[in-house]
Amino acid sequence: MQVPFLDLKAAYDELAELSEPKMLESLRSGWYILGPDVARFERDFARYCDVSHAFGVANGLDALRLALVALDIGPGDKVLVPSNTYIATWLAVSQCGAIPVPVEPDLATHNITATGIRAAMAPGVKAVITVHLYGQPADMPAIMTTARDLGLKVIEDAAQAHGARWDGRRIGGAGDIVCWSFYPGKNLGALGDGGAVTTNSDALAERLSLLRNYGSREKYRNEVPGFNSRLDPVQACFLSIKLAVLDSWNARRAHIASRYMSELSGLGLTLPHVAMKADPVWHLFVLRHPNRDQLANDLAEVGIQTLVHYPIPPHAQAAYSELQLTGEELPLAAKLAKEVISLPIGPHLSQDQTDHVIHTLKRLA
Repeated sequence: MQVPFLDLKAAYDELAELSEPKMLESLRSGWYILGPDVARFERDFARYCDVSHAFGVANGLDALRLALVALDIGPGDKVLVPSNTYIATWLAVSQCGAIPVPVEPDLATHNITATGIRAAMAPGVKAVITVHLYGQPADMPAIMTTARDLGLKVIEDAAQAHGARWDGRRIGGAGDIVCWSFYPGKNLGALGDGGAVTTNSDALAERLSLLRNYGSREKYRNEVPGFNSRLDPVQACFLSIKLAVLDSWNARRAHIASRYMSELSGLGLTLPHVAMKADPVWHLFVLRHPNRDQLANDLAEVGIQTLVHYPIPPHAQAAYSELQLTGEELPLAAKLAKEVISLPIGPHLSQDQTDHVIHTLKRLA
């Protein structure tokens, strides 16, 4: 039996009958930049996140970069970032001319915490980017209290957390600006690149609206040095349709995660930890094993595809060699990079495929 890590074709096929006529209608409308399809999705997504404003942008990295610029983070400033995250979180800081300062994660949740933020605080730090990693929401009330006490702006990287909740409240508006990716593999994934920013601040919303569109609200009148980063209307059309099934698809993921959690316990695997007030959306199911690479090879031999998120921490990448950070300085990020492995999980993973993963891991244990 073959078990793909994520079946994107099955996801498209389930929505094809509804989405294809809508996307064809969008193509025939003559609106190819912004327009009514983008505006409709922005309204729907803002309502879904329970926030005042949402703006579609070209991709998740642009969302982070625009958020930093909107908050006046620039050359010479420092920004706290997780040491264990996808490199885009760090790249957005660098692209603004600012300097990433790593924060070690909590070893249980893999997210950064208020305590970690305070410990990593240094002169020149102006903001913090917290990542809701793997779809597990971070403790934003505690993080916001600490950040305000330290005078920091707060950006949430919610690229993996569409629909996640903390203490009953959806991710999307706790920080100053929340950034989203609609990369195809995300829980709310498009058919190509896409992203968004959400906020409850009217002032930041106005600035973000300008920044994504050349710094302009009226053609040929440019108020600020802006960017060209706009969500494609056809992608917005598809995302509106997918948004309507997001909660039900997240529930499918949660069901698989529940089976993994109950049936893989006691096998020498370090399973995910879910904080008491967290309601994750299981973008990834990440466990830890001291012999991760051998485990991945053994699973691959019986047709089970796994991935590693992430094998090389940002500080160990050649792109950040000038920071001269080592594994000794960031031992938790280094440890996770050696031990984490992501099991197949997605809304179209069948019961038979899930059984195959579970039975194989029990046999290998």
